[in-house]
Amino acid sequence: MRMGLMIPSLLMLAACETAEPEVARAERVYEGVETRLLEGDLVQFKVQMTNPRTPLDVKAYSECAAAQYTLIRGFGFARHLRTNVYEEGGVWMADAVYTISPALPRGERTIDAEVVAANCAENGIPMV
Repeated sequence: MRMGLMIPSLLMLAACETAEPEVARAERVYEGVETRLLEGDLVQFKVQMTNPRTPLDVKAYSECAAAQYTLIRGFGFARHLRTNVYEEGGVWMADAVYTISPALPRGERTIDAEVVAANCAENGIPMV
């Protein structure tokens, strides 16, 4: 009886040894940011990248662009209004809109531009 229990274990071990190694994932490529002041404090950011791990990478890229732009304009905060993420022919894009302000705006989806920009730099995500 013990032999019967050992054979399946040996087969499972052999299957693990013959499994092919994972193929290395291509490196993320940040392809650029287009910034457009829509009106007053309303700003649109369009970003492009290839090989994101998930669509959240593309969204993070747009947030990093918003944080840096906010700082460049001399403001400290931004409020996220919307982000649309989509893919065309292997290129991922995000179209995001934020308001920027010198003081913390009302709402739940606000960012402290200095904190976000520092986090982006630490994680190697380029900004404007």
